[in-house]
Amino acid sequence: MGRLALIGGNGFHSLEPWATASKRRVATDRGEVELLDAGSHLVLARHGIDSYTPAQLVDHPRNLAAAQEAGCDRVLAICSVGSLHAELGVGSFLCPSDFLALGRVDAAFDDERGHVIPAFDPVWRRLVLEAWDVATGVPIAPQGLYWQSPGPRFETPAEVRLIAEHADVVGMTMGSECVTACQLGLAYAAVCVVDNLANGIGGEPLTKEEYEAGVAANRTRLGKALEAVLPSLSAEGT
Repeated sequence: MGRLALIGGNGFHSLEPWATASKRRVATDRGEVELLDAGSHLVLARHGIDSYTPAQLVDHPRNLAAAQEAGCDRVLAICSVGSLHAELGVGSFLCPSDFLALGRVDAAFDDERGHVIPAFDPVWRRLVLEAWDVATGVPIAPQGLYWQSPGPRFETPAEVRLIAEHADVVGMTMGSECVTACQLGLAYAAVCVVDNLANGIGGEPLTKEEYEAGVAANRTRLGKALEAVLPSLSAEGT
């Protein structure tokens, strides 16, 4: 059986659990990708390790092809999101059950292989939720809808009011990543971390400083939760 690929956003790879993980370069038809080999699993920084690629330019097919080439058969994606409802506050965790990505979505293939019906893998998603509940002691919402915004900018308050009628959280990458995983045959599930209230939800315009403060406040808690849950999730493929 294959290994687990853990995918996260900007700065994710520098969390304490991977301080000693070794770098590994993996060649794909679309170019090389640098991963971190943590032994029981691989860590992929979707925006890059030593450089930064903004959300709208992330090459999801290249990233996931590298994970597959490195022997992974399933993906746990960690996604920074803005909450579209005030009751889902900063610091909340959510395991999305569906998503909306109405704009351009990257494809791993330019032929009929791209005609997949995208979805989270139901068995893998259930295993993630069960392991999270047992190992972390951190509450996680087991259902919710993710809206993929084009990025790299944040949404306007008017846009937030519109999409809040249809979704629970908003981000910039997960829909494209899930579609690519389905095209490549990788089981995919995600855990979303609320780093901010979406622009206007808190009654005030969102600021960059507010967003960065939310990310910083969640880092240690996220690292500890993943350190607790990864042993069982990594073992699922053995």
